[in-house]
Amino acid sequence: MMWMPTFGKSPVDVEAGVRPLYPMMLESPQLRWSFIRKVYSILSFQLLLTVAVATVVVTVRPVANFFVSSGTGLALYIIVLVLPLAVLIPLSCYHQQHPVNLVLLMVFTTALALAVGLTCAFTEGKINREVIFVFTQRGKVILESASLTAVVVISLTLYTFWAARRGYDFNFLGPFLFGAIMVLIVFVLVQTFIPLGRTSRMIYGALASIIFCGYIIYDTDNLIKRFSYDEYVWAAVSLYLDIINLFLSLLTLFRATD
Repeated sequence: MMWMPTFGKSPVDVEAGVRPLYPMMLESPQLRWSFIRKVYSILSFQLLLTVAVATVVVTVRPVANFFVSSGTGLALYIIVLVLPLAVLIPLSCYHQQHPVNLVLLMVFTTALALAVGLTCAFTEGKINREVIFVFTQRGKVILESASLTAVVVISLTLYTFWAARRGYDFNFLGPFLFGAIMVLIVFVLVQTFIPLGRTSRMIYGALASIIFCGYIIYDTDNLIKRFSYDEYVWAAVSLYLDIINLFLSLLTLFRATD
């Protein structure tokens, strides 16, 4: 698409959509920027909700202790861990159907936020006659993980936009990231039955952090070039999962080295 200079606006005004986001861009830059802003608005809401819910779970002990104080609490704890995956399936099918997609998105985000909060609130468990979870006091580790996650996400996002402007394409990462996540899943399954202790947790945290950094670049590149305008919910969910998984990976790594 040929672009003509717009009177009254600078030819380098990227936000105004005058210049294409990447070479050989055939769609309207204005429409793509509008789509990007919409996705990041949804993503910001998801992250704020996650921080709010996780903060309540971590700081208010009765909320976290409820999930391990009785059989009902343990059942709810399992449901909370499974619910995000269960909601993700219909969300993938109805992510373009308004307002069903927003309702499913709210349920998914809230459930995953609660799961993240419980993950931050509890550390190792021991099994005697009952399951006992130890409340963690490592607020410093959580803060370090969250801070590093924010720095990495912002840096990789800016880099991907910069690279796309200069013609770089990261679509080739798809098969490699899929293979890497499969290896990571097998690694977790092996550790479930044959735990290797702190060293294995450090390896998992480091590998997972690298993999989800790659996913942030890959999904941001898709946001710029490939997601259709009706896929704003799915684009936000993809980036949200990348960020949450990166945070949990860093949290695992820092806990193992603490």
